Amino acid sequence: MFDWVQHLADWFVYDVLKLGQGEHLSEALNFFIYDTIKILILLFVVIFFMGIVNSYFPIDKVKNYLSRNKLYGSEYLMASLFGTVTPFCSCSSVPLFIGFVSGGIPLGVTFAFLITSPLVNEVAVGLFIGLFGVKMTLIYVFSGVLLGTISGMVLQKLKLESYLTPWVKDILANAQKEQDAFIADKSSLRARLPIIWAEVLKILKGIVPYVIVGIAIGGLMHGYIPKGFFEKYMAKDNLFAVPIATILAVPMYSNASGILPVIQVLVSKGIPIGTAIAFMMGVVGLSLPEAMLLKKVMTLKLIGIFFGVVTLCIIISGYIFNIIL
Repeated sequence: MFDWVQHLADWFVYDVLKLGQGEHLSEALNFFIYDTIKILILLFVVIFFMGIVNSYFPIDKVKNYLSRNKLYGSEYLMASLFGTVTPFCSCSSVPLFIGFVSGGIPLGVTFAFLITSPLVNEVAVGLFIGLFGVKMTLIYVFSGVLLGTISGMVLQKLKLESYLTPWVKDILANAQKEQDAFIADKSSLRARLPIIWAEVLKILKGIVPYVIVGIAIGGLMHGYIPKGFFEKYMAKDNLFAVPIATILAVPMYSNASGILPVIQVLVSKGIPIGTAIAFMMGVVGLSLPEAMLLKKVMTLKLIGIFFGVVTLCIIISGYIFNIIL
């Protein structure tokens, strides 16, 4: 889908700037250009689409449907399963997170999607089967969906809505009022587009600076952190290897397909599969660039709670993997 963006980044870095392939600067710059264009496109498409959806579908009905007690937590499972069919990295998932929140979806349900989306997707599953076999792939997919579901439920129980930023609260406060006006207005979609477009520009203006900073951090990490840097901390005889691997993974930034070949190398060097997968989950599910993007919609306390709950779940998953495999 975004191959043309990668070709554009390659052309600019290697042909226009004449930087050599494999160099730290070229790798970092290539990553920055590719992810910036890709995420900005995703931001525009998702926010515009959610603007159309919000103009026609009552927020309260969506909220009530996903909050009914008779669902017994299935709304979190549904969000996690939806995350498995969206091939996004953690930063690419943030635009959808913003769209879900502004659409009135409960925060815990939205978190369930945000956690699962970068962890499990069709590309990662295909690579996982090739590298580790069907059994390991099924266990990984199940654990990824379970991780998103349980984390979302825990985060919802904590009632963290008050820790959203004033910017998001303002969007939520005005969403119902604007939507009531849309519903009362029987005009066509074409007539509504100027209002939707104005809202898209408003949201983009507020969020783009955070996107640029976050991707810049990710690019520097992608280009300058050596791939073998963390291997010595994940030794098989280290009881604390799983939490160390998970915590050390957070500064890194990659999608599942990018980190899987690294995981294969780690496993081949004797690192336990649970430790390696915990590292992978930390890389693709949590990252400093993601935190920078979330800073626009969450307070630091909420980001800390979110990262803390997910980190704890990943560590538990890593130990379970090491025990059963």
